[in-house]
Amino acid sequence: MDNAGGGLTVKHVLIIDFGGQYSHLIARRIRELEVYGEFVSHTIDTDNLLEYVRESYGVILSGGPASVWEGKHDDIIKLIIKEDKPILGICYGHQLLARALGGIVQRSHKPEFGPTTVFLKVRDRIFKGIPNSFIVWMSHNDAVIEPPPGAEVLAYSHGSPVAAMRYGIHYGIQWHPEVAHTSYGMKLLSNWLDIIGAPRVWKLDIVVDKIIEDIRGVIGDSIAVAAISGGIDSTTATLIAYKSIGSKLKPVIIDHGLHPQGEPARSIKLLESIGLKPILVDASDMFIEALKGITDPEEKRRIFGKLYAEVLEEEALKLGAEYLVQGTIYPDIIESGGRPGASIIKTHHNVAGLPRNIRLKIVEPLKWFYKDEVRRIARKLGVPEEIIKRQPIPGPALAVRIEGEVTREKIDIVRRADAIVREEIENSGIQERLWQYFAILLNSKATGVKGDNRAYGYVVVVRAVISVDAMTASIARLQWDLLERIASRITSEIPQVTRVLYDITSKPPATIEWE
Repeated sequence: MDNAGGGLTVKHVLIIDFGGQYSHLIARRIRELEVYGEFVSHTIDTDNLLEYVRESYGVILSGGPASVWEGKHDDIIKLIIKEDKPILGICYGHQLLARALGGIVQRSHKPEFGPTTVFLKVRDRIFKGIPNSFIVWMSHNDAVIEPPPGAEVLAYSHGSPVAAMRYGIHYGIQWHPEVAHTSYGMKLLSNWLDIIGAPRVWKLDIVVDKIIEDIRGVIGDSIAVAAISGGIDSTTATLIAYKSIGSKLKPVIIDHGLHPQGEPARSIKLLESIGLKPILVDASDMFIEALKGITDPEEKRRIFGKLYAEVLEEEALKLGAEYLVQGTIYPDIIESGGRPGASIIKTHHNVAGLPRNIRLKIVEPLKWFYKDEVRRIARKLGVPEEIIKRQPIPGPALAVRIEGEVTREKIDIVRRADAIVREEIENSGIQERLWQYFAILLNSKATGVKGDNRAYGYVVVVRAVISVDAMTASIARLQWDLLERIASRITSEIPQVTRVLYDITSKPPATIEWE
């Protein structure tokens, strides 16, 4: 599968993920400072990792749940140090760096979690514009007790004798500058970028102009189809491609019969308002038939992705298209194991779900961007706010919000329940502070009472989360009266449902979607 378009060749700051809960936030903060942050797992093979290191301005070692006592990352860190690139170790990364350079890491006499005061010992350049003491966010049991020989201790806290250090071109800090709870965190990261000489060139206007130019050069006079759902990712990707090749772009909406209530008619109306003329392909019977009897979530996604590609390919052949434009974004690539050695969390239908033998050449204008960056790009391109603020819907839509086999009855139930959830939340006026809110239909049933008679029906789960980029999400603490209205309406308006639950699990450990 040829992957054309969006192929940025931007020099980066490399963020190596050791499993820390804030690792992606580091990459996003670096990008907010107008430097491209490239995110990779420590599990990728050594040759690939070192290639990323060599192409970078500098390397950030993330936090993580492991202890340096385990020694499982010692070899990796020593290899990185040999590449002579500036390193910034954060939390666990700080401890790894100190240990690799000959420092001593032990259990802290006072483990620190949450807001902690740090005191500066040395006014190093990395603390330019930062006071001598300030509040940071700590999360550690271990601490660097003795610095490496030749290193300078820059800061300390009551539980961290070496809360910050410098060893030549390398820095280590025990706290998390990337989280909002740390004061002067962005200033520290900005100072470090200045120290390593990383120019501020990750400006979305310039980057998008470059992508438009690249796509125009790749597609040329050929025809391209755009897989478009009406969501922000596919709409923004399609609009970028439209600005590249104009009428040679043919937007296609596939009605797979699994859309939430009111779609795709609503999407067509909005897309037409910005000058796009989508072609609607009704393939609902094909999708529902293909999913019959399938219960495994990954198999649902695989089947959906394969059929989606086949329908698109057939439509593309009718139109004489050679290219397919997709709204793949950076988290899609990562969660689908797009990086060598990365764990597959779930297969996104527009990444690993596509068959390898697809004849269309793939163009992914947004593959390097996080969701919040896509929203900023969308606003600059004039995408309607209704699309920008629209909550994300998974590619397979309701198929992965139905636990177990997908049937027409289940689709109808979850669609109606989902519409009630949306209506009640939007009537309450809180939708703009939520990332997603929707209903899930469980495969299990529960006993209930309806009309003084015993009932045995389905269980619906309501899910509402708060997030910025979907890489992490916290639960939304909805008001009880709102939840009661939702539950009352679902059980009274949908005869097959006897019970409603509310999901209070954050991501991690859960994913936002259930399947």
